[in-house]
Amino acid sequence: MSGNKYPLAHYISRNSPLVFGCMGLGGGWSREPISNADVQQAHAAVDAALAAGICVFDHADIYTHGKAEQVFGKVLQQRPQLREQISLQSKCGIRFADNATPQRYDFSADWILQSVDNILSRLNIEQLDLLLLHRPDPLMEPEEVAAAFLQLQQSGKVGHFGVSNMQQHQMALLQDALPIPLVANQLELSLSHLAWLDEGTTAGCSGEPGVNFSSGTIEYCRRNKIQLQAWGSLSQGLFSGKDVADAAANIRATAELVAQLAAEYQVSKEAIVLGWLMRHPANIQPVIGTTNIQRINACAQATKVQLSREHWYALYLAARGRALP
Repeated sequence: MSGNKYPLAHYISRNSPLVFGCMGLGGGWSREPISNADVQQAHAAVDAALAAGICVFDHADIYTHGKAEQVFGKVLQQRPQLREQISLQSKCGIRFADNATPQRYDFSADWILQSVDNILSRLNIEQLDLLLLHRPDPLMEPEEVAAAFLQLQQSGKVGHFGVSNMQQHQMALLQDALPIPLVANQLELSLSHLAWLDEGTTAGCSGEPGVNFSSGTIEYCRRNKIQLQAWGSLSQGLFSGKDVADAAANIRATAELVAQLAAEYQVSKEAIVLGWLMRHPANIQPVIGTTNIQRINACAQATKVQLSREHWYALYLAARGRALP
């Protein structure tokens, strides 16, 4: 098998405006083997996601110590026809501490190749649609990564490649060594994590707090047609149901505004939170990590929301907790 079985169009957000994050599958972060109940939970989550128009499923080799991929592989084994209906992506590069070595990130060719073989085995598939490098490795050799990527593509094991948690300069350094385009970058983007917006809106302004986000990353992805995906997009329910009575004033104000707008637009609170991200012209795909069927359905309502410019800014200002410069 060689070439790209699944087209790049699978990663354009109009085909799947949301991504289903599979970190909650597999029975938790224990070393217990997966159970029949874990498999049934995965079936139910997949069915709910597909019914909601979600056809991209996001994994990582470390999620629940590999059990998230393993349980998803059981689903595909029992329902092989699903493979033609969905896109599968996974991430590699994070290595946990063990007896003799520390926690580390590993972009060596050997580790990337070994990781993909293990991912394919756990998922019970022949080709992964998209492989993402999970977190930047300071020891990355771009030419070594490029050689691994080309080997994986030419062997038919991976269709497309991207990154996660990388800023524009890291992407550009890697892309310089790659004859194939990076097609996605998964970043933490949400109403509670605003650095990606504040870097641009507060540029050159004294008195603004420093933010840990590389200026130009969003614009780099837009210019180079790199699909932005947002992990942590629901802020762990902070604005859509979590008790915020003791939270900071800006969190309480944002939660109140989300509830108000949900009533006005006649959608769920989750839809407003995700719709705020999707209103940005960078064409952001939120990754939702819930396995709760009702919440999956609530998230799907985001596709029905087109926030006004005024409502988008009202949410941004509420979440910032202070005026713009």
